[in-house]
Amino acid sequence: MKGGVGRKERKVGNEEEEIRRGSKSFWTQPIKRLQSSVMEAVPPGSVIVADWYRNPDSRDFFTKILHKKKRRVFGLLEAPVMPPHLKADTVRYKVFISGKSGVGKTALAARLAGHQIPNMHYETTGMETSIVFWPVKLKESSRVLFFQFQLWDCGENAMRRFDHMLTSCKEQVDAILFLFSFTDHGSFKDISNQMSRFTDPSDRVVRLVVGTKFDLFMHTDVTESEIKRFQEVSRVPVFRVGGDVSEGFGEIAPLLNALAENLWHQDCIHASSASLPPQPHPEDTNREVIV
Repeated sequence: MKGGVGRKERKVGNEEEEIRRGSKSFWTQPIKRLQSSVMEAVPPGSVIVADWYRNPDSRDFFTKILHKKKRRVFGLLEAPVMPPHLKADTVRYKVFISGKSGVGKTALAARLAGHQIPNMHYETTGMETSIVFWPVKLKESSRVLFFQFQLWDCGENAMRRFDHMLTSCKEQVDAILFLFSFTDHGSFKDISNQMSRFTDPSDRVVRLVVGTKFDLFMHTDVTESEIKRFQEVSRVPVFRVGGDVSEGFGEIAPLLNALAENLWHQDCIHASSASLPPQPHPEDTNREVIV
């Protein structure tokens, strides 16, 4: 195991602390109480500045996750170091990568973290964790945040042999990436089973689906109509990855932005709903209270 997470810890600024405690609303418009813990994914660009990594004012922040024009690999206790005049608080989230053996869980983690992608498939023998830092700019306040994603990857056979593996991966998890391969239709059909197995309607977990090996379009077993139907029914977006890794951020930005946007949006919604006063039960409104 390359790393681990103990008690969940997130370093945020004073404003974000007030949001999480529910004493301050992040949004300028009032937020209605949620009817269900399961939320639809927010449209891209609703919460953060879309494609901010392309803007010149983001350069000072994105250079901190690069080393010699390549992605910098961060250890468990490492973080980007910003100069005093550039303030950027850090928020930390745990992300579990789920999928059948061979769909590319380890390759996706390596792609997102800037590690070298393995040339040959091998079964992950236990649990592996990778650290990803990703700066975003909030749309409403123009504040910059560094999102630290700790990616958890566990081999399917190891998970079946040792019950504590799945428990460790799900413990205090914030988001789950459900993977399938475009060259394996069975892995796509298994996505619904994975969602039922690893999540519960009462869980406050962000769910995203990632289709791997999209570059092998000549051998695809999953059609676009099936993808569209799945998104309509599940209300979960599907992202596509595959091919060689370039030196830019274009291949990983949509997925990392979606993670950041949905996690931050969910935390703000939860904090705002927690700050609302409890609603009386309809049967209690006409009751006489005798002291």
